[in-house]
Amino acid sequence: MRSKTFFSRLRVTTAFNLLLVLAVFLFVFATDSVQAQTYTILHTFKGGNDGAGPTGGLLRDAKGDLYGTTSGGGGYSYKGTVFRLSAGDKETILYSFLDAYGANPMAGLASDGHGTFYGTTMYGGAYGQGTVFKLDAKRNESVLHSFTGGDGAWPETALVRDKDSNLYGTTFGGGNSYCEYGCGTLFKVSKTGRTTQLYEFTFGADGYWPQGVALDKAGNLYGFAIWGGDLQCLHGYGCGTVFKVDTAGHFTVLYAFTLTGGDAGGPSGAPVLDGSGNLYGVAGGGIAGYGTVFKLDPNGNETVLYNFAGPPGDGMYPNSLSRDTKGNLYGTTYDGGSSFGSSSCPYGCGIVFMLDSTGKETVLHNFTGANGDGAYPSGGLVLDPSGNLIGATGSGGNFNNCYQGCGILFKIAP
Repeated sequence: MRSKTFFSRLRVTTAFNLLLVLAVFLFVFATDSVQAQTYTILHTFKGGNDGAGPTGGLLRDAKGDLYGTTSGGGGYSYKGTVFRLSAGDKETILYSFLDAYGANPMAGLASDGHGTFYGTTMYGGAYGQGTVFKLDAKRNESVLHSFTGGDGAWPETALVRDKDSNLYGTTFGGGNSYCEYGCGTLFKVSKTGRTTQLYEFTFGADGYWPQGVALDKAGNLYGFAIWGGDLQCLHGYGCGTVFKVDTAGHFTVLYAFTLTGGDAGGPSGAPVLDGSGNLYGVAGGGIAGYGTVFKLDPNGNETVLYNFAGPPGDGMYPNSLSRDTKGNLYGTTYDGGSSFGSSSCPYGCGIVFMLDSTGKETVLHNFTGANGDGAYPSGGLVLDPSGNLIGATGSGGNFNNCYQGCGILFKIAP
């Protein structure tokens, strides 16, 4: 479902890609592509009370139940939902949002492991600038923080939780007024609900409009900013940064993207960390301009692991990554794939891909947006203990109540 809310999530990425087209030459090369034969649709959202547009990632508990949010639908003026999909593929709406208590969640959930979930809404709350919320095991929702604009606005990425039950996240806008909509903030919410602004982005070498964050075992935070950094890039906008905030609160830029020599630019999603201190992510840029998968080592040296070639054999504009114990990386692209040029998806409906430790890509599924299939995946993938990949698409599926479909949940077996 490409609603006003859904477009707000993509507006910066879209602007980045438009500028990027002016900055790079298109170059298409061959890629390995295998259509998976074990693709299953787990649930088709119907819109209305059922929810629509599952644009964030999913969370899996020890029983195999899946939890997530929809940006639209629900029982109160289509402000979004929190849902559960049981191991038997039965869906239950746990909560429907209402403006005062948050509206239009765009990200997945964090959990305490005992039935309580935490998340963000992009809008709503006391000031209409978004919230951090808590949903307990009895489905009682409470707002832990309402953003004011001055302390941040429009949180659109998932929270991470530390061993002391503190929550960390970013706001897309708000904070420093030098940017038109604010440059974004990094925040902490304690288990008692006290909110602290850890960093306010400035539209400088630090980056601005931050994406998701990851937490290492020592308590250091790592994240991406989609713009800023090297301000010689993209005529003063900058091509994005990788940053770190240590346990003492010191902010450091680990890498600034350049878009030169096939480099990436405009990173999105949240970083993935391995046991050796390497960081993995996805971004725009690359040889063909359709996006990259990159690695940053502990010394700040970046390597582009893969360049997306675009349609018809490959995807365009990758989303968040997941990593298995063997070092394989998994993800989705929002556009591209074999459906490029179709009536369902003129720019392609997106793909699911795997990148092995040698940098070889395999396309596991091409979304079609037709015959019940999904389109435009925008969240990350969950790997279960059996090696199944589980994810969501924001569109496709049921078209009765949503212009471009209300979205689906899917599984790909190994």
